[in-house]
Amino acid sequence: MKTFLQEVAHDLYQKTEGDFSHVAVVFPNKRASLFFNECLIRESEHPLWSPAYISISELFRQSSSWQTGDPVKLVCDLYKVFRQVTGSSEPLDNFYFWGEMLIADFDDADKNLADTDALFSNLKELNALTDNYDFLEEGQKEALAQFFRNFSMDSVTELKQRFISIWDTLGDIYTRYKALLESQGIAYEGMMYRRVIETLDVSQLPYKTYVFVGFNVLNKVEHTLFQKLNDAGKALFYWDYDMFYLKRTPHEAGEFIRRNLHDFPSELPAARFENLEQPKEITFAESPTENGQTRFLPQWLRKNLTQEEKETAIVLCNESLLQPVLHSLPENVKHINITMGFPLSQTPAYSFANALLELHTSGYDSRNGRYHFKETVSLLKHAYTRLLSSNAEMLEKELTKNNRFYPLPSELEKDEALELLFKPCHTNEALCNTLSKALQQIAMRYQEQKTDEKDAFDQLYREALFKAFTLTNRFHTLLESKELDVKPDTFQRLLTRVMASSSIPFHGEPAIGLQVMGVLETRNLDFRHLIMLSVNEGQLPKTGSDASFIPYNLRKAFGMTTIDHKIAVYAYYFYRLLQRTEKATLVFNTATDGINRGEMSRFMLQYLIEWGYPIRRIRLETAQSPQNTAPICIEKDSDVLLRLRQSFDLKYNPKAVLSPSALNTYLDCPLKFYYKYVARLNTPDEVSPEIDAAKFGSIFHYAAEHIYKDLTAHGKVINKETLEKLLKDETRLQTYVDNGFKELFFHLSPEEKPEYNGIQLINSAVILRYIKQLLNKDIKYAPFTFIGSEQPVQEDIEIHSTTGVFQSRIGGTIDRIDMKDNIFRIVDYKTGGHADTPPSIQSLFTPSAKRSNYVFQTFLYAAIVCRMLQQKHDERQVAPSLLYIHQAASEDYTPVIRMGEPRKTEPVEDFARYESEFRENLDQLLTHIFSPEIPFAQTDETDVCAFCDFKELCKRK
Repeated sequence: MKTFLQEVAHDLYQKTEGDFSHVAVVFPNKRASLFFNECLIRESEHPLWSPAYISISELFRQSSSWQTGDPVKLVCDLYKVFRQVTGSSEPLDNFYFWGEMLIADFDDADKNLADTDALFSNLKELNALTDNYDFLEEGQKEALAQFFRNFSMDSVTELKQRFISIWDTLGDIYTRYKALLESQGIAYEGMMYRRVIETLDVSQLPYKTYVFVGFNVLNKVEHTLFQKLNDAGKALFYWDYDMFYLKRTPHEAGEFIRRNLHDFPSELPAARFENLEQPKEITFAESPTENGQTRFLPQWLRKNLTQEEKETAIVLCNESLLQPVLHSLPENVKHINITMGFPLSQTPAYSFANALLELHTSGYDSRNGRYHFKETVSLLKHAYTRLLSSNAEMLEKELTKNNRFYPLPSELEKDEALELLFKPCHTNEALCNTLSKALQQIAMRYQEQKTDEKDAFDQLYREALFKAFTLTNRFHTLLESKELDVKPDTFQRLLTRVMASSSIPFHGEPAIGLQVMGVLETRNLDFRHLIMLSVNEGQLPKTGSDASFIPYNLRKAFGMTTIDHKIAVYAYYFYRLLQRTEKATLVFNTATDGINRGEMSRFMLQYLIEWGYPIRRIRLETAQSPQNTAPICIEKDSDVLLRLRQSFDLKYNPKAVLSPSALNTYLDCPLKFYYKYVARLNTPDEVSPEIDAAKFGSIFHYAAEHIYKDLTAHGKVINKETLEKLLKDETRLQTYVDNGFKELFFHLSPEEKPEYNGIQLINSAVILRYIKQLLNKDIKYAPFTFIGSEQPVQEDIEIHSTTGVFQSRIGGTIDRIDMKDNIFRIVDYKTGGHADTPPSIQSLFTPSAKRSNYVFQTFLYAAIVCRMLQQKHDERQVAPSLLYIHQAASEDYTPVIRMGEPRKTEPVEDFARYESEFRENLDQLLTHIFSPEIPFAQTDETDVCAFCDFKELCKRK
């Protein structure tokens, strides 16, 4: 395979006889120059002077006295002119993003030498051009006429009127804006290029010959430059194309090359450009996922990596695949050259900067001087924050444990580093300064660590810190000079946007190694073996919003860039890559996600139809088929039995207690019991502004407990009048609820006031309503004696197993005990669910999705209280009750538990009748739990798995 650059090098060497002292070779970008140099070396047997290598943009910049303006400053200057011309009071925050769009229009108009006086005139006046536009080409006349047919002046709506009024000022804005930039010696790119062309004296250029290599689409300033140099006899042109698409008319891949060859004939004969018709090994590969393509890479490279690695290329149509591609390279790749920059947005430096900016903008409430939990923890969890502060991890866990939704800065400033990060920034300058100092300190910590020269990512991350630091300082300069005056949230969007569009260059020797590149970097380069990833419609050609103030037809009429240009450009890149390759694999994915529609690129489909040779089609599939999860069963060996005894044997653990929750857990799923109470696996603490059912119930319990604690401070008897008086005092009742939120949810000090969001406020109102329903129910029940709230009850028991007898304890906390007519009520509050009616005692101990956990828990408490009364020879009855607060408003509602078969149920008003049977079943359950012969197995009732904390570990389906 003879590459395009080898053809050019050979021909140019022959024409110049090796004398390049007055020759400049101009490429679309500089990358090709490194490969071209190697080609020239092979043409000569002795040392020679290299020609000068410049890119087209450098050629224009070298010919101008102006400097390219900073993008942010350019928008700020445009904003000044916009306000002067329009008298608008529009803030820079609203103007900035469409200011960028306006500069892009100015840039495109200048690069294409559009008649801006006509372009930016009022549309009404422009309409007159339909009678006199001899200066336009036929296609431009047709496009302009089409626009005015669509833009009827018969009925000018308000929207059209505003459109016309803005256009009426664009010409003035354009003229004043360029004058302002010129006075500062700066320019946007198109403005600079246009001035260069308008003032260019080709005789003053430093080189005698300019060799233009591998260009495709030319804007008007480039075309004019080529023309002037060609007329002066100072230009040579080498076009890279193929007769395959050039002779097929119309074919978008050859649209611009045909024009270029006509205007500037090539130095190479057309016979050299008949490569695409030759047989090649072409494969189209279909991947089910985006990242699945990178999993195919190692296999492909092991078979197709050329001996000279630089003759193989991986081309990424979706450049975000760079990181997974780098991690997927197999061991047979010795050298690698990455032509694209590594995105700053994929580095820790960017995520740290974004987290810090989020904290001080959306994460800080200036009204109360508090931070929001989400943004605070996001920063505390970042690796760079942990690098700066040894207290960050401890502080994050403390905030999570205490549910601190709105921490104060004073709570977060645990050391010097955290004080820097969490000191409130009231201005953009202060925020910029904080970020700059933080990045500087992180870089210093990196310097203290030993550099891993073999770790490419370690080097990249260090450079990313420097890049983020310089970008931050650039913004700081603009802020200090008052060039940039925006709100903090707009400033944050600007800085993160600039960072996200930046990249860090890879260092290395570009002319050796496997080439990893984006589509644009492939210009002028040829490869023997090639794999392209994400060759999807939407990625090739790229889709996206071409936002502009100038409508499509007007852009076309004035010779500006349109979407048609972009499609033709990408078509050329696609076909040019395949021209000289021997083996190419084009991979697309079928996943529909965002702009990716899961379709192969239109160019692949077109090539499939046009090319005269067979194309191999393959589908990438996983090498492993999914397997069923093996059941988990924990045998009670000596180690497990020891841990079980250490949890529940009083000999090992004086505080051991088997709670109703533990027993219910075992009945629901023995394996879950093992994970939670034997292996002692804990779910991580989480903080959420949402109030789950458990927290909702806890706050209700807190409020009810403290209400009755206050009511019984001077006596246990509760009468109707006391409850009615309290029920009328809504402020006092709300205070009980607020205190519950403060202590159990917000974890605030007594003097602090909870700040509810919308959902929390609704939950607070519902809990208050439930408290009122409880009081109303108790008014009907009064008078009664209130024994206590949140009463702990326990009972020592003997557990019999085949390994012997040992002492343990059962018990828990009863929500409420009250007494009336010599009946003790064991009351368990329930703020959700519905009343169960178990058919029998036995059903409470039989694993089933319909088994009543609530009744089991209340009966266990009732059994303990019954035993306590028996020991005191107290013959009063015990009535276990479940008070469903959300159902308590019903007139005939009673909380006493009922039991029995349907239509034969009866209230359990005296639990002593059932105690013996309950305890008999309880003894059997305890023996079952501690029996060495019975393992901890998964439940067969998978209905209970849906909300299990251990379902990911268990993987029960």
